[in-house]
Amino acid sequence: MDMLLSSPTFVFIQVLNSISLGMNLFIIAAGLSLIFGVLRVINFAHGVFYMFGAYIMYTVAQDLELGFVTGVIAAAAGLAVIAVVVERGLFQWLYGKEHLMQLLLTFAIVLIMGDLAKVIWGTDQLSVSYPDGMDGALNLGITFYPSYRLMLAVIGPVIFIGLFLLIERTRWGRLTRAATQDMEMLSALGINVPIIYVTIFLIGAALAGVGGALAAPINSPTPGMDATIIVECFVIVIIGGLGSLWGTFVGALIYGFVFNFGSVIVPNWQDVFAFLLLMVVLLIRPWGLFGKPEREGH
Repeated sequence: MDMLLSSPTFVFIQVLNSISLGMNLFIIAAGLSLIFGVLRVINFAHGVFYMFGAYIMYTVAQDLELGFVTGVIAAAAGLAVIAVVVERGLFQWLYGKEHLMQLLLTFAIVLIMGDLAKVIWGTDQLSVSYPDGMDGALNLGITFYPSYRLMLAVIGPVIFIGLFLLIERTRWGRLTRAATQDMEMLSALGINVPIIYVTIFLIGAALAGVGGALAAPINSPTPGMDATIIVECFVIVIIGGLGSLWGTFVGALIYGFVFNFGSVIVPNWQDVFAFLLLMVVLLIRPWGLFGKPEREGH
């Protein structure tokens, strides 16, 4: 705490750390929020999609030595393929069902994919190198800061803007928003609603894969890494409001700042601060900061 008050440079570094962490989590949580916002499915398996993205990055960038960018693309593509199989084979039967059934099925997917990851990649902690040119620090004038973390702080807002324009400024985005309001009417107008649903699920899973690939150099791929990330993502989307892109973005930033500064002020209590914030939001606005109250019969 004394260091926060006496060192502006230290505070600046913690601000950048908070933004970097928040933006990496936003990329992952955005997919979870998007899937719930349109499909109304609580995808507990989203964390294992993130884990597979990190493992695919390891295989492509380290084992096959095809480069970091190729690894990110492969993670997005691999999770897109998995998403189509899972959505068409399983998730399409969950639409309109109670959330308990959704949680049970997605938890089963977590167990199956978790064991599959152990069969393919083993149980050891793996290591992914930083991309070329980003393994050092950048001179920001008042301090040096890791180039890779700075890249994460930039790429998050870029993805947010891309998603915002896709949803708010395109015909496909308007159809997607309409599907959340009245799927039956949209289908009666001749729109292929299943295509919209599978595309949304594909984009959400691909975002989880990209988030896992980008996190791989910082959080080494290892079995069980999905359990931590899914809790963090749920905290973020509940704070921001399930289904709200703006809420997910702001919630991720809030979580990043609470986690980083909490670890400085009271070490090892950063998770407690995050959950206390979650409790406060749930008590004041159960639907989240940017969410809307669920309507009966939706």
